[in-house]
Amino acid sequence: MANYRDPKLKVFTCNSNPALALQICEHIGVTLGKANVNHFSDGEIAVHINESVRGADVFVIQSTCAPVNDNIMELLVMVDALRRASAKSINVMIPYYGYARQDRKARARDPITAKLVANLIQVAGVNRVITMDLHATQIQGFFDIPVDHLLGVPILAEYFLEKDLKDVVVVSPDHGGVTRARKLAERLKAPIAIIDKRRPQPNVAEIMNIVGHIEGKTAILIDDIIDTAGTISLAANALAESGAKEVYACCTHPVLSGPAMERISASKIKELIVTNTIPLSEEKQNDQITVLSVASLLGEAIIRVHEELSVSKLFD
Repeated sequence: MANYRDPKLKVFTCNSNPALALQICEHIGVTLGKANVNHFSDGEIAVHINESVRGADVFVIQSTCAPVNDNIMELLVMVDALRRASAKSINVMIPYYGYARQDRKARARDPITAKLVANLIQVAGVNRVITMDLHATQIQGFFDIPVDHLLGVPILAEYFLEKDLKDVVVVSPDHGGVTRARKLAERLKAPIAIIDKRRPQPNVAEIMNIVGHIEGKTAILIDDIIDTAGTISLAANALAESGAKEVYACCTHPVLSGPAMERISASKIKELIVTNTIPLSEEKQNDQITVLSVASLLGEAIIRVHEELSVSKLFD
């Protein structure tokens, strides 16, 4: 590992994704900051920072994945500890931003929880947020502090380019993901198709029809999040039934909750490519799933923020 010599750059992690935090530190060439994040017997969170952070640019790495509320609270408590310890700046790196799907009032009397979480993060004393593939990009506007919004598409595209697949078509599983599909398609120099879907109730998707030519082609489904895998598995099966030669699927955030693993293994998906913004438990690791690391991208973002360089270069 390279040795990053600025002692004023410090990287800490809470408990959601320590393996990713270690990979990021290895990329930068720093040692992971010394801190304990534990729970008292009644469930309260106890954070102890075991080294000086006075005058330092501190980066805290924490995905707010399951258990979502514990992970959010760990982050807030650590930020408070760092602020009271006189850190010069506190930058939180949230590879996966939980509650991002609650970004608007879909019905009367709904909360906008993505905004509430943004408020909590700001009030705790955070100076900057770095995140990846927000479910709704307008969440950046929920913050009154800088937000660097990194994209998973370049990492996924690089993997598919190395596979050198033939006759590719990139497929969006719904209308909302067309922009993402187009970005991947541009990098793969492939056409796109769209699945027109009706969702009768939350976590239940019903495939309607496919817009675009997919017969005899290798289809790549792309989404930002795969949660219960209802949408992606139905989409894969619909593509296979409509004549797709092979079906691959990819996403940035593998939430994979509830029946997701059974649905994926029973579907026509040949390979599911995900990133490590959310750690996969052992039972979710198998030959069908390939995990790509975002550590070098996030590590580069930390260096650029610390050295006050442009982060937009990382979108290329």
